[in-house]
Order: sequence, then structure tokens, then C-alpha cells
Amino acid sequence: MNDLFNKKCVPCEGGIFPFDISEIHKYQKKVDGWDVIENESKIYFLEKKYTFKNFINSQDFINKVGEISEAEGHHPDISFGWGYAKIRITTHAIEGLSENDFILAAKIDQIFNV
Repeated sequence: MNDLFNKKCVPCEGGIFPFDISEIHKYQKKVDGWDVIENESKIYFLEKKYTFKNFINSQDFINKVGEISEAEGHHPDISFGWGYAKIRITTHAIEGLSENDFILAAKIDQIFNV
């Protein structure tokens, strides 16, 4: 995970291909506990659910995720409530996964483990 954590997301305006399933599985091994999901439109994304003791802890985590997302210029879909937060990541511009998604996942895991 350290190699991903130390990288910076690169702006993506499209024009590149999303990772194929073999590339996704290669990168998935570098982030712990993230599920690869394919939606009804055949777009892959990463998803992970985190658990907390209470609402304020989940809200604090989400605020930190927001700060990292802004710094990286890469924004996940987030849902949270009492004792949980769920993060979904994809690169919308290419309708699939790229290295940026795994970089962001590694950085989110880092703040959860602090």
C-alpha cells in the first residue's frame, strides 16, 4: 500500500481507457478490504464500509476523507450514519477504475488506521 499512498492522483479528463479486470485485480491486492463492484452499466468501482463507535466518529472520518479528496482532486461517493461510513470510488471521466482510485483508497485507509 505504501507505494500507492506516496503517489498523487493525476487529473483525468477522459481520453484513456479504464483498467481491465486483470489490471483491477493486480491493484486490488495493494489495498486491503476494498471490494470491486460492477454496476448495472458495467462500470467498476471500489467500495468499502468502515465501522465506528458512534455518529461523531463516523462524521470525523468523513470530514478527513473530504480533505484528502479535495487535496487529491478525486472525489468518492460517500454515505454515512451512526457508526458507519461507506465509500465508493470510480473515475467518472473514464467510466471505470484507474490508478487514481487505488491511490485514494490507500490514502483513505491510512487515515482510518491512524
